[in-house]
Amino acid sequence: MNTDNLPGQEFEMQEFAGQEFAGRVVIVTGASRGIGKGLAIGLADRGARVVCAARTVDSSGAAFPGSIHETVQEIHGRGGTAIAVRCDIGSATDIAQLIDAAVAKYGRIDVLINNAMTPTKALLDDTTLELWDDSFRINVRSLLLFTKAVAPVMHTTGGGSIINISSGAAAHEVSAMMPAGYVVYSVAKAALERYSSAAAPELRPLGITINALRPGAVQTEHTTHEFGPDFDWTGWAQPADVVAPVAYLAAQINTDFTGRVLDVSGWGTEWGTD
Repeated sequence: MNTDNLPGQEFEMQEFAGQEFAGRVVIVTGASRGIGKGLAIGLADRGARVVCAARTVDSSGAAFPGSIHETVQEIHGRGGTAIAVRCDIGSATDIAQLIDAAVAKYGRIDVLINNAMTPTKALLDDTTLELWDDSFRINVRSLLLFTKAVAPVMHTTGGGSIINISSGAAAHEVSAMMPAGYVVYSVAKAALERYSSAAAPELRPLGITINALRPGAVQTEHTTHEFGPDFDWTGWAQPADVVAPVAYLAAQINTDFTGRVLDVSGWGTEWGTD
């Protein structure tokens, strides 16, 4: 079994994909571990200059291994270009500072990948109003803050691509069958998807596309902790597997491929074939 990017193991991309993103600047939130780390490394391998954003700058006291500085170190070790910028996506100030740092370093922003999310798992009886409000403040309000901060920058250089990482849990037919404890998570991801489709018509005239991607079941540090190392991971993807479909969406700058909610299961058959 492929166990890339799990605790204690080095991340290895499945394939070096070339330099099709040379000159492009990509911000990835939640880049300290999991899918975010995989995307940061994978897009750097494709030539992008990556801004790795997350709250974790030192993994020594973190709940899970990994930090943005470690991700940047891996990218540099592979010959890529990246910087680390601490960002709490629940903070409007942090978001503004992240955008400013990216522009100050690289002069532009072409792609924004909203991948970070605050933990939300709780039974309804244990779901406090504080947890509910924090989820929307961090997981949903951040989408608006990021859009307002990054859209003017993208517009000045001919457009950009915003990719919001969602989940199958956002779908009614899936969330209705999920185990207990995922109400807040499912609602937040559903809001992310509706935001993506609703914002698309206003962003399109600026040359900016915005899409939501459901990456499927991905084995990360978090899911390994949640389900245990002896869980049957058959059929689960690795973070590296998400890079190709995200790269396709990242390339959709100033195109009409926007406002879509896409499932990775359709990658290469229902979409991404052109």
